[in-house]
Amino acid sequence: MKGRKRHILVDTQGFVLKALVHPADVSESEGGQQFLAGILSEFPRLAHLWADQGYKAAFVAWVQEHLGWSIEIVKNLQPPRGDTGAAIRDLLGDEEFERRWPKGFQLLPHRWIVERTFAWLGKHRRLSKDYEGLPQTTEAWIYLAMARLIFRRLSC
Repeated sequence: MKGRKRHILVDTQGFVLKALVHPADVSESEGGQQFLAGILSEFPRLAHLWADQGYKAAFVAWVQEHLGWSIEIVKNLQPPRGDTGAAIRDLLGDEEFERRWPKGFQLLPHRWIVERTFAWLGKHRRLSKDYEGLPQTTEAWIYLAMARLIFRRLSC
């Protein structure tokens, strides 16, 4: 399998609740629907999701219709680049452009929790690259890495 995508559901502390790994040729929205299928029985108290901008409006509608959850897409604040960016800067003016798209690192609400979890997982050698042949093996390693992290925190 060339390339893979990882979907993870984490709690507010960043601990993995559920993981799904599939080939990269599956879209985020389709993979997200596979990921959340049957999740109501596993996590009946969930009511709200934050997702990144790879999940499109069709996925948001699917979640609201099938699961009854609210979902918020956390958008990246990247400024427009190239000729388009220059044209928008000319149209808005420098001050307004900088107000809408400030320079430097911008902390995106709630997204940092998942990014931190991916960083924790990336510290494990078997998860740092695509070493595994089967996506299910990668999922198992994700759960093992998270269990190790939780046990280490409990022992402190």
